[in-house]
Amino acid sequence: MKLAHNVKISHDARVFLLALAGGLPAVLVCIVLLATGGYSPREQWTLDLLIVLCWLGFCIGARGRVAGPLRTLANLLEAMREGDYSIRARVENPSEPMGEVMQQVNAMAATLRDQRLGALEATALLRKVMEEIEVAAFAFDPQQSLRLVNRAGERLLAQPAERLLAKDATSLELAEYLVGEPEQTIQRSFPGGTGRWGIRRSQFREGGVPHQLLVVTDLTRPLREEELQAWQRLVRVLGHELNNSLTPIKSIAQSLDHLVKTDPLPEDWADDMSRGLNVIATRSESLSRFMSSYARLAKLPPPKFGPVEVNALLRRVTRLETRMQVFFEECPALTIQGDADQLEQVLINLIRNAVDAAQETGGRVFVRHERTPMVVAITVRDEGPGLSNTANLFVPFFTTKRGGSGIGLVLSRQIAEAHNGSLSLQNAPNGPGCEARLVLPVQ
Repeated sequence: MKLAHNVKISHDARVFLLALAGGLPAVLVCIVLLATGGYSPREQWTLDLLIVLCWLGFCIGARGRVAGPLRTLANLLEAMREGDYSIRARVENPSEPMGEVMQQVNAMAATLRDQRLGALEATALLRKVMEEIEVAAFAFDPQQSLRLVNRAGERLLAQPAERLLAKDATSLELAEYLVGEPEQTIQRSFPGGTGRWGIRRSQFREGGVPHQLLVVTDLTRPLREEELQAWQRLVRVLGHELNNSLTPIKSIAQSLDHLVKTDPLPEDWADDMSRGLNVIATRSESLSRFMSSYARLAKLPPPKFGPVEVNALLRRVTRLETRMQVFFEECPALTIQGDADQLEQVLINLIRNAVDAAQETGGRVFVRHERTPMVVAITVRDEGPGLSNTANLFVPFFTTKRGGSGIGLVLSRQIAEAHNGSLSLQNAPNGPGCEARLVLPVQ
């Protein structure tokens, strides 16, 4: 009994047995009728044999009718599993259930073929991009063995990919960058070059297995270009300011030299001499203030972080402004880490600029802050004339205010960025005026 219970019958065998069972009663009835119908033995056996053969033939045909399409489906699915999506099933009658199944399988094969073609094209494009970019890329498996390297990586390590692949990160002197901070800036020598390099590490999965992608960027050329541009801007600004002071000094000095050489001296020569020397002194003092401002901008100390309560800070700096009332909207208590003195200086600059702008139109100044899970945004808004040109707001020594030094906003942005934050100015989205937005991290 146990052996019989464990015997498994295939699907087509079950269909065959069910067909036999379905026709068995009719066959037995026919045999009984022939046996009692007065036929001769030869006729009886002939008819019995014919009935049995027809019965078996139709049962076999029913099994083939069911098993044939299933085998076709099995072949199609096997071909798709092997990656061959070109085989299609023949559909004789699309309206019957088996025809619908065949149509759906054909449609699935066409879809898989299109997806595979798209994946192959995307992979080819990605491989082409990886080969052509000037950024070195290395992919390491969980055992820190190199699995992928592009041409820039080959040049960086001065070896072809055939010799690099399957080597471990330690032998390639890259193991230290697979741990620690995901982004680093280093100064070191590789076999393919020496300079400053940006290292970025990320993770991806291939076949369900985690891999690490290491990207090495040469920062030497961009830094040199940025340094050159910075020097050009500095020389342009310094040259402009120096010319503004030295040109009138030179002109007045020549005039005074011509005056003292005049014989006889004019009656008011003493007054002219006094006025000229006064102008020279004034311009020299202005030039001295300019150089002091530049030194202040270049020697900004790093921030000393400590707890800063935002409401107390804003309440304090708004009360320092005596020219007009600054409307301060208190929000829920919030303490951040920062340099209270430097942040106070930033807010004083922003509020002073806002008050200057608001006084031009008789408007008001508002200060508020709002918190998100990661940052706090402090907004200083005025109802002044707004900004006509935002391109040079953060250019050192550029100012639109009479008597301005042009370093307030630059210094404020440096302080904000030293706190891992940002400072931006734009025209107010609703209504007149300008809006300064200081964003600082909560942590």
